[in-house]
Amino acid sequence: MSLISRYLEENGIPTVMIASAKDIVEHCGVARLLFVDYPLGNPCGEPYDVTQQRQVFDMALDLLESAAGPRTTWDAGLVWSGGNAWKDLVFTEEQPFTTGEALVAWKARKEKYRELKAEGKV
Repeated sequence: MSLISRYLEENGIPTVMIASAKDIVEHCGVARLLFVDYPLGNPCGEPYDVTQQRQVFDMALDLLESAAGPRTTWDAGLVWSGGNAWKDLVFTEEQPFTTGEALVAWKARKEKYRELKAEGKV
């Protein structure tokens, strides 16, 4: 979506990204980002919470209207109702949902990334 946003911006259509993966979306260089620190797949608010979803949408429109400049990021400042325990499942050394060959492949890619980073290539 970030690349689509950049394409639209380059062609004169203003955009706002609402996203949970702040580092990835900022790296792609979107013009405006509303960061919602929620589990992936829930950037527009918690399921069935229409009031909160409208709040997120309103914040996105406010950002579109008043962004100070290019690559503006706003933090929505919302807290997931179940707390931050979901982060323990995502940001771990191990991949808790990966097993067998997929786990071996993931570890190999992770090691390759570390090597490239150490060489300054990433």
